[in-house]
Amino acid sequence: MPWFAKIEKGIVEKTIFDQYVPAHRAYVQELIAKGHKAKSGYWKNHEGGMLLFEAQSMEEAQKIVAEDPLIKNNCVTYKIYQWCIVAE
Repeated sequence: MPWFAKIEKGIVEKTIFDQYVPAHRAYVQELIAKGHKAKSGYWKNHEGGMLLFEAQSMEEAQKIVAEDPLIKNNCVTYKIYQWCIVAE
């Protein structure tokens, strides 16, 4: 299955953002349970982060990302990229 990356940048105050972090973590755990091999994290000393996950297509990746609580609550802007792995 192809890998995708959601690269995001925070656009709200940290106190607002932090309200949605528990829901985001639960969302990532749900993706893992569904077999998407998701991993989520943030850039140290920067305002943003990344979600890596597997999906069947860009269309499915877009649907998956649309369900992220950070997206639903307008906490981040983002772009989705298909990640083409060249070495493992």
